[in-house]
Amino acid sequence: MGLELFARQGFDATGVEEVAAAAGISRRTLFRYFASKSDVPWGDFDTELDRMRGFLAALPPSTPLAEGLCLALVDFNTFPPQEAPWHRQRMALLFGVPALQAHSTLKYAGWRAVVAQHVAERTGGAPGDHGPRTVAWLLLGVALAAYEQWLADDDADLLQLLSDGGTLISAGITQARWVGSPLDEHP
Repeated sequence: MGLELFARQGFDATGVEEVAAAAGISRRTLFRYFASKSDVPWGDFDTELDRMRGFLAALPPSTPLAEGLCLALVDFNTFPPQEAPWHRQRMALLFGVPALQAHSTLKYAGWRAVVAQHVAERTGGAPGDHGPRTVAWLLLGVALAAYEQWLADDDADLLQLLSDGGTLISAGITQARWVGSPLDEHP
């Protein structure tokens, strides 16, 4: 409901009271679900991050790191086909509204932390090490580039764009080395 209001009236011109009323709840109840108006378009992102953690943790240890990350990237961004118009509207808001772009940096930091943690666990490093951080930024870059292309081209296949982007960075991830150890022990 909030997305429709944001798309119709503009994000900045839509008040929290209007969003709450459209959802049939009070302003106070809205803030039980969302910390701010900027969180509304993100939905329950923390639950999605938990799901991604679980997906990565459930990968067989024999799965090459780059392959597992690409699988997780596609899985994280998979949604039922009937939700495509809604998701496109949501992502257009997130990519096009300056206030939401700024807020997105906080969400992206949480997403990158999940990726860096997984990379660190697989490589024996720490999430704050340069390698895991770099891989997390690379994977986020793939996601953002895929979404930009998808939003610009109604015929684009988001999952294919994500997969293709993952392929571009897979060789680098597979060949990466730091502290004398290969990033991925499973060629």
